[in-house]
Amino acid sequence: MMDPIQQIDLEDVKRVGIAAAYQAAEILQAKFGNISRVRKKGAIDLVTEADTASEERILQVIRSRFPDHGILAEESGRDTVDSACTWIIDPLDGTTNYAHRIGMYAVSIAFAVEGVVVVGIVLNPVTGELFTATAGGGAVCNERPIRVSEIHSLTDSLLVTGFPYDVRQDLAPIVSRFTKCLETAQGIRRFGSAALDLCHVACGRFEGFWEEHLKSWDTAAGMLIAREAGAEITDFSNRPYTPESLEILATNGYVHEQMLELLTEKPRGG
Repeated sequence: MMDPIQQIDLEDVKRVGIAAAYQAAEILQAKFGNISRVRKKGAIDLVTEADTASEERILQVIRSRFPDHGILAEESGRDTVDSACTWIIDPLDGTTNYAHRIGMYAVSIAFAVEGVVVVGIVLNPVTGELFTATAGGGAVCNERPIRVSEIHSLTDSLLVTGFPYDVRQDLAPIVSRFTKCLETAQGIRRFGSAALDLCHVACGRFEGFWEEHLKSWDTAAGMLIAREAGAEITDFSNRPYTPESLEILATNGYVHEQMLELLTEKPRGG
């Protein structure tokens, strides 16, 4: 029996996904700095009219070409279509940045077959950087191949992280991990877009990224892009990472074991 992935034209899927991302980016750029409504999904989890408008446009583009595919999107959730093919969509990754007029956000679109992500697309509307990958085909940024860095020492590494929306409920271990990494690494950045963080690992700007309590739409596309660029990706216990995992650690591979030691070590006084 033929592999279902082999029955799908992934290049066609990627073309449609890229078109959807660019159309969504146009909406985000047009609304940037002109948001009139911001509501809270949680204490610090925001959604704007730009999120919903971007998602609606992405869904229109995808459904016009693939009406029989399933969709899992951040704002509208999972539809009821029964299909082996699923699009995983974050129409605006970095909403808090966007709402505060900080130009660090992205459109993230992934495509999975029977739960396996095989196409990843992340577009930064501000810089114009388009990161894409197909399973087994490598990763590119604006059509140029990208690769993780070759730095072997954590002391020479620049890391990036993020804090979960429920950070206030579980602050101690999160701060403990951050402190240990800060004490060891060359530096740490916190940009507020997991999709872009993963892409920055993919192209060698960061040696490692870690975060917890992310959703599948936050990581699905960036995970594939990073993996195809040579990244090693697990949870904090070194188990294989899937978009449903509660923790993610993505590194250039050389510093992975060093990062695991910091992230799994007991907090001081424990």
